[in-house]
Amino acid sequence: MSTLVTGVTLDSFDRLPNHTRRCGFWVLDPATDSADRQTLDLELENEAWLSMIMLEWGSCGQLLTSHGATAGCAIYAPPGAVPRASTFPTSPVSPDAVLLTTLRIESEVDREGNSAALIQAVVSDLVNRGVRALEAFGIRRTAADETDVPRATASLSCSDTTCMIDADFLEKAGFDVIAPHHRYPRLRLELDRDHGWKEDVESALERLLLAASLTMVDIEHKDAVGVR
Repeated sequence: MSTLVTGVTLDSFDRLPNHTRRCGFWVLDPATDSADRQTLDLELENEAWLSMIMLEWGSCGQLLTSHGATAGCAIYAPPGAVPRASTFPTSPVSPDAVLLTTLRIESEVDREGNSAALIQAVVSDLVNRGVRALEAFGIRRTAADETDVPRATASLSCSDTTCMIDADFLEKAGFDVIAPHHRYPRLRLELDRDHGWKEDVESALERLLLAASLTMVDIEHKDAVGVR
């Protein structure tokens, strides 16, 4: 299978997108000033943060690979383990919910399908663990902001526009706004009943798998006829 979603482990930390491994937006205390941030090894901070959550709580990430290469990831955690979770105007996260902090895609090819695959993997993991809901702080973008799911490149600095998930995308994925805000709404996906997200996610996954199959067939055909 050319496209695969697997749980993040410490052994697979190095395979996370470059920006995710160095992102301080969710991991660091927002009160940390810029001078202190410049002296920190952000990759080490992220690895330590993920390690703490895995040891104390369990699985907290999903890694998407395509043809063996990193294609994206999703990170989620108990809100108490996320320093920035209490700073939004729509805080706090509901006590029965896990917080989805990161949904990052590496390629423009089938962004919605890849995003849907990650969301489904997160939901499946949390449902199996008896979690009641998944919440996220979305961002309502302006014309000056970058649109769609954030791109994961090492050059992107950490900010709300580069590190938060687009609120419109979350709504399309089945999340409901439970704390409205013009910039930072808080959204929720109930996991203890059917919300209609299942059919949309499964449809997106079918398109993703079909696209991957067609790509492999095309590559094999070109190899067979000697096309370069």
